[in-house]
Amino acid sequence: MLEWNVVVSVYAEGYRRAIRLLQRFGRVAPTDYYNVLVMEVDDTSAFVEALAGIVAETPGILNDISRVAPCESCFDYESAQEFDSKARDVALSWMPELAHSAFHVRMHRRGFKERLSSQDEERFLDSVLLAALDEAGTPGRITFDDPDAIVSVETVGQRAGMSFWRREDLERYPFLRLD
Repeated sequence: MLEWNVVVSVYAEGYRRAIRLLQRFGRVAPTDYYNVLVMEVDDTSAFVEALAGIVAETPGILNDISRVAPCESCFDYESAQEFDSKARDVALSWMPELAHSAFHVRMHRRGFKERLSSQDEERFLDSVLLAALDEAGTPGRITFDDPDAIVSVETVGQRAGMSFWRREDLERYPFLRLD
């Protein structure tokens, strides 16, 4: 499989149009999961900005693309324990940005069924971050109503990608649709 750093969900009727559009930005590949594509782009920030410009000019594109999830950090894993360890390390790297913030973790899992639970992993990472923030003297809190930030976790098979998004990002990039 492609060494992806972006996961894209598309609508069935827009599948081919979405692929044509996304190929402008990098390599695109189908997955074993219905209407889920993965991409490898050189710079996820530049990709998000460029896509935002196209969406602003042609909002109908969102009739083909359901959601786009660029990932700042990606890793492969072979077990739930390895996933937990690697995801924990990545999440903790965002502690400075989460200090005194209201946030939550959102996971979209494709594959590894019955070995990873999205809800359990979200709770695990939420608790890891809350404990670390408390220990650092910069407590945070979990909220699902207008959070300051969302830590996004995407999995496709045995590869995961994670990213950190502020409220402003979520408002600016309507195609993220993390929740």
